[in-house]
Amino acid sequence: MSGSSAAAYLLSAAAVLGLAATAGPDIAGLIGSPAPAATATAAPSGQKTNPAGKSFVTVVRHERTAPSAGERKNGAPAMSSAAASPATAVAPCTGGRWQRAIEEDLAQLGSFGAVSVDGRQSPTDCVAIRGFQQRFGIEPAAGQADATTADVARRITASSTPASVQRCDAGPGVTACVDLTRQTAWVMRDGGVVAGPTVVRTGFTGHATPAGAFRINKRTEKEWSDPYEVWLPYWQRFIGGIGFHETTTYLHDTARGSHGCVNLLHRDAVAMWDHLQMGTRVHTFGRRPGT
Repeated sequence: MSGSSAAAYLLSAAAVLGLAATAGPDIAGLIGSPAPAATATAAPSGQKTNPAGKSFVTVVRHERTAPSAGERKNGAPAMSSAAASPATAVAPCTGGRWQRAIEEDLAQLGSFGAVSVDGRQSPTDCVAIRGFQQRFGIEPAAGQADATTADVARRITASSTPASVQRCDAGPGVTACVDLTRQTAWVMRDGGVVAGPTVVRTGFTGHATPAGAFRINKRTEKEWSDPYEVWLPYWQRFIGGIGFHETTTYLHDTARGSHGCVNLLHRDAVAMWDHLQMGTRVHTFGRRPGT
């Protein structure tokens, strides 16, 4: 690309992105909804990552409603779903080896705007990719065609097919479905998807989230974990000390995992909270790769 052509392209991309940032896609609903603006906060000072010899199930023996700051001598650390997000800087709208794969998946999903499936980045492609990244908490969300975006797009697209959705075997009423193999989740009501699919993170090696049929048996909007000294926002337990809750670290950090819980982005934890209730069915199936 010549210098003048490159400059014209960047100006065009910047103009399109500026409009998108101002207006944003007005898409209500599920997989295609762009993420609302979020304010990053600091990681909990007391947070521990995969402490050796500890099992998340121990929360059951210490479980209680989250204390207020005044109930603890030094207060409780604040929760943040943006904690430990990557700080890598990338050039906006960067293409690359994953460009065509991302274009194909976004074209199939059809909820993030027009894309040209040609393997070449364009201003409209960049806007669609950026919207997808914002929706699923991928950072940086600069419209770049990177490996994380390609992986998430592949998983969401695969989980959105009718055949994949029906693997949940939900039946009548409301069921929360968790595909442990693809690390995705969705909610079904009377055979139809009402939320998701979206990305999740489940148990790491030695703490694999069990597959099976369960029911929500405890709900606390803000639960405190004594063993790991961290808040568990939108806590919905379904077996032992394992449940759904908002993540307190960057969800797409593949080196991390839970102690069995199903970690969710903030907006998805809220959606789960709104759709589920005491006694709601939970069906987990498959197995997280490497566990």
